[in-house]
Amino acid sequence: MTTDGTSTAPAPAGRAGGRLGAVGLVLGGALSVQFGSAFAALLFPRTGVAGAVTLRLAIGALLMLAVCRPRLRGYNRADWAAVIAFGLALAGMNSIFYQAIERIPLGPAVTLEVLGPLALSVVTARRRAAWCWAALALGGVALLGQGGFARLNPVGAGLALAAGALWAAYIVCSARVGRRFPRADGLALALTVAALVTLPIGLVDSGHRLWHPTVLGLGTGLALLASVLPYTLELAALRRLPTATFAVLMSLGPAIAALAGWLVLDQQLAAVEIVAIGLVIAASVGAVRAGAPTAGPPPDRPGPDDVDLVSAAAAPQPAPR
Repeated sequence: MTTDGTSTAPAPAGRAGGRLGAVGLVLGGALSVQFGSAFAALLFPRTGVAGAVTLRLAIGALLMLAVCRPRLRGYNRADWAAVIAFGLALAGMNSIFYQAIERIPLGPAVTLEVLGPLALSVVTARRRAAWCWAALALGGVALLGQGGFARLNPVGAGLALAAGALWAAYIVCSARVGRRFPRADGLALALTVAALVTLPIGLVDSGHRLWHPTVLGLGTGLALLASVLPYTLELAALRRLPTATFAVLMSLGPAIAALAGWLVLDQQLAAVEIVAIGLVIAASVGAVRAGAPTAGPPPDRPGPDDVDLVSAAAAPQPAPR
C-alpha cells in the first residue's frame, strides 16, 4: 500500500512488459524532478529563491486541486492536523532546498539531502546491515566535505542537510496523510497549505515580478515539471511495481541531479565528487534492501500502525526538488 492508499503489490508474471514500462515511468519522474530543480535555478535571477518556491507550490496546488477536486467534508481534527503538518514539511523542504541549490551545485545538494530519507530507512530497519550502508553514505559525505565543505560552501551544504531532515519528516507525514485521505487528495490539500505558507514570503521578496506574464509562464512550467508531472508518473508506476524496486530506482536521484546540473546549469563536478555521489547512491540502494520487509501476505485492513515507514521512506510522494 502506498502513502496515498494505492496498492503496490507486484504485477503478475505475465505482465513483465508492464513492469518494464513502470520502470520507465519512475525514471521519467526522477528526470522531471531533477531537471525541474535545475530549471528553478535558472528562475532565481528573475524571481529570487522565495519567488520560485512560491510559483512552484502555488501553481502546483492550483493544478492539483483542479485535477483531484478533493472532498473537504467528513474529516476530523486529527485528519486536518496531519494535512497541515504535511504542508509545513513540504513548504520547509522546498524552501530550504532551493536556498541550498542557489549556493552549491545540484548534484552534491541532492546527495546531501538524500541522507535524510536514508537515515530514516536505516533507523526504522533496525538491522546491522543497514548501519553498514549508513557508514558507506557517511564516507560519501566525507568525500564531498573535503576541506570543510570549502568548495561546496558550508552554508549551502548545511541547508541541503536541513532539507534532508525535512524530507524525512515529509515522508512520515505523507504516510499518515495517505492513510486518512483517498487518492491524491491529501497531497493536493497539503500543497495548498504549503502554498499559503510560502505565498506571503514570495510576494514580499519578489513583489510585482511574480505577475509578469513570462514569469508566470515559467512558473507554470516549473510546477508541471517539478510537481505535477513526476507525481502522475510515479503514481502510475507504483501501481505496477513493488515498493522496494521503486525505492532502488529513486536512489538514482543524486546521479540524475548531477546530470541535470551539468547539462542545464553547466555545473562541473570533480572526480572525487562523482565518487562521493556514487557512494551515497549505493548506500541508499543497500539501506533500502536491508530495510525491506520479508515477503508475506498484506493485512486485509491496515490500521494506523501498520504502515511500513521503511517502505514510505523508500517511496515518498514526489516533491522534493
